[in-house]
Amino acid sequence: MTGERIVHVASPKAKLYAEADQSIRERLKAFPRALKAYELLIQDPEARAGWNMANYLTMRKLGYNDHGRVHALLTGAASVAILSLLSEAGVRLDTVESGAGELEDAYVVVLLATMLHDLGNQVHRDHHEAFGVTLALPILNRILEKIYPDPEQRTALRALILHGIYSHDLSPEPLTIEAGVTAVADGTDITKGRGRKAFALGSIDIHSISALAVDEVRILKGEKTPVEIQVTMNNSAGIFQVEETLTKKVLRSPLRPYVSVVAMTEGNGGQDQRIVHRVRLHESEDRFVLD
Repeated sequence: MTGERIVHVASPKAKLYAEADQSIRERLKAFPRALKAYELLIQDPEARAGWNMANYLTMRKLGYNDHGRVHALLTGAASVAILSLLSEAGVRLDTVESGAGELEDAYVVVLLATMLHDLGNQVHRDHHEAFGVTLALPILNRILEKIYPDPEQRTALRALILHGIYSHDLSPEPLTIEAGVTAVADGTDITKGRGRKAFALGSIDIHSISALAVDEVRILKGEKTPVEIQVTMNNSAGIFQVEETLTKKVLRSPLRPYVSVVAMTEGNGGQDQRIVHRVRLHESEDRFVLD
């Protein structure tokens, strides 16, 4: 699976959901516990209702972009792609280091944390990370009890998951590799598919405009780092979205040494003057440089 890309494109919701679902299932074939956790999660009525209401409040009431089930699936797919590249590169995971489990259990941690990270938005955007921890607890208890008979292991894994949910928005910053994966995976969902929804609902600001400038995000094996995230833009305005949403989460997480970010503009019919053609995140400085 190394080198395969996760592509986020502007597509109908049903197609986006199906593509992400297929990607997750394909990557979890070798990890039956993680695949079972995924199947239990997407069938859980409390999780599904939570995603729907989180999306309603953020999109309809606040004019934000998608924060519901499709976002959960897309970021979930990104998280398992990132985790697979990190594990192939030999990056030591906190699930293993803490004694809570093995690589397969790290997939459970990352997937559940990432897919439930925005659940707290059903209460309010303010403090949604803390609300998310509380709201995820009964869902996690139901799922983990069906997979892990040992209550001590369940509790340890649940702690790692809750840390990922609570720290995904960098306040506070994530401390574990798995939480870093959740934060960065969240930052990869920046394409125009999300921005157009907010734009159509009347939210016209630099965030929605910049999101419309991002065509796709690819997660690849990097040459200098285990993970390279390539962002293709149709307009240089997309660099704002890359810096404010994605790069910030790379820089302020434990994934900083393992992830590189490249942003580029490609054929756009001459509509953009290409103020930025191709930039990359500098290896030792927290800024973009021309590539």
